[in-house]
Amino acid sequence: MNDINTIKILLKTSISVKEEILQNEEIIKNLSKAIQSISLAIKNNNFIFFCGNGGSAADAQHIAAELTGRFKIERKSLKGVVLGSNLSSMTAIANDYGYDDVFSRELSGMGSKGDILIAYSTSGNSESVVNALKMAKKIGITSIIFTGENGGLCKNIADINICVPSNDTARIQESHVTLSHIMLEVFEKGF
Repeated sequence: MNDINTIKILLKTSISVKEEILQNEEIIKNLSKAIQSISLAIKNNNFIFFCGNGGSAADAQHIAAELTGRFKIERKSLKGVVLGSNLSSMTAIANDYGYDDVFSRELSGMGSKGDILIAYSTSGNSESVVNALKMAKKIGITSIIFTGENGGLCKNIADINICVPSNDTARIQESHVTLSHIMLEVFEKGF
């Protein structure tokens, strides 16, 4: 196997997914809606909640850290909270209610109308994420889902869908980070 050719093929595949995103007006418009929703929530001193499983949990933590710290511009710390990041709380909820409720249970206790939930799920079918989106709707929290090509179950629940045109988990996650960074950069410029 030629590693150089494999590397080039994988880079081209990653670039091609991003080129498809660039040509997809729905994704661009939905990302703009997400930025506007986040801006309004921040202006009103609301929280931005994040959730995801596995690599998507890491993406949620990464982007929340950019809110509480900073991304590119010096500014005040913002209210970014990652659901499921308190290990004691997560394991207690999973033990008492089941893993499918780890995010929704925390959101029901901390969330309020006007907050934002940003969820990451490459398949769009993670029950814990689906339940968090349902809880957000019940509370009056605007929900944004970053998912893969078909959006899975999450697509029909979230208020704003950002569905990466790919079925490859690695390419989807790379694009979630790229789109989330763009979202933060545009948000900060208007802050």
